[in-house]
Amino acid sequence: MLNPHNRGVQLFCPTGRYMADILAGVKVLDLSRILAGPYCAQMLSDLGAEVTKVEAPWGDDTRGWGPPFLEDGTAAYHLSCNRGKEIIFHNLKQDKDAIQELISQSDVVIENFRPGQLERLIGKIPESVILCSITGFGQTGPRSQEPGYDLALQAMSGIMSINGEEGGGPVKVPVAWIDVITGLYAGNAILSALFHRERTGKTTHLDISLWDCAIASLVNQGQNQLISGQNPPLLGSGHPNLVPYQAFKTKDGWVVIAVGSDSQFEKLCNALKLDNIWKTNQERVNSREKLVEVIQSKTIDLTRDEVCNLLQGIPTSPINKISEAFDDIQSKARGVIQNWNGNPVLASPLRFISERE
Repeated sequence: MLNPHNRGVQLFCPTGRYMADILAGVKVLDLSRILAGPYCAQMLSDLGAEVTKVEAPWGDDTRGWGPPFLEDGTAAYHLSCNRGKEIIFHNLKQDKDAIQELISQSDVVIENFRPGQLERLIGKIPESVILCSITGFGQTGPRSQEPGYDLALQAMSGIMSINGEEGGGPVKVPVAWIDVITGLYAGNAILSALFHRERTGKTTHLDISLWDCAIASLVNQGQNQLISGQNPPLLGSGHPNLVPYQAFKTKDGWVVIAVGSDSQFEKLCNALKLDNIWKTNQERVNSREKLVEVIQSKTIDLTRDEVCNLLQGIPTSPINKISEAFDDIQSKARGVIQNWNGNPVLASPLRFISERE
């Protein structure tokens, strides 16, 4: 049985073309569920791989993660990470031979069972395939057998401790951020493994975990803690290392002002008619509260458009609703929303302009 979102429909790219033939001929078997693995497999499909996804007879859990739902009753969530795939339904415990046959025909297998569980279900995975195992905490370590969900990892990794306003409750990133990042890391690892196979003829077993990806994605905030020994404070929309670099209220909404250099700050002072008594970023960081208050006193008397027009040349943007972002002239020019089997979808951001000789 095939899912209505099966492969075979190519997205139109108004800016060059999508990279839909880079992985032509590569066969990927997606045995994963929820988001991280399926998102990774969808990216490989965008690059031209032939992706077959196996779901349980009752379907992936995300089919019921709505509303909203498509006309066939499938949740929009499921479509967000499963377009471009041929989806078939098997019971892994009962259909071991069918699954092993699919694996033997594949170049890459993506799975997100707990360590060792897939082989216990269907038997040994042939060494002829690249196996990408995505788990909550990795194949080794004291937590390796624990389940991992994005929210739990956001909490454990520290990201929720630095997200939100001082005095407020814990705040998670509204998108399943760690799942998405893990899917991207997994895709990067698979591409590297394919390149390694091309050069050496050898395949690899990739160990990708939400935990490792969550810790790695702390980036500057994690590095700040390692060097200073102090946990980063709650700054709301603010930046730990740059000021002003946050949201400011206007007469009709909000804008962000993102000053990344002394020259940009000088331009901001000239535009808002401020005395520049904070010549360096370090001075601005040390005077964060006062400086933010001064800028806020200026923007509150202006509309969003007035602030953005006044601060042209300085990174300044309105805080849009998602619908406003979709309707932006740049979104329309770049074709970031496409039609897939009669449904609007987010287009792949992977595209190239031309091949170089």
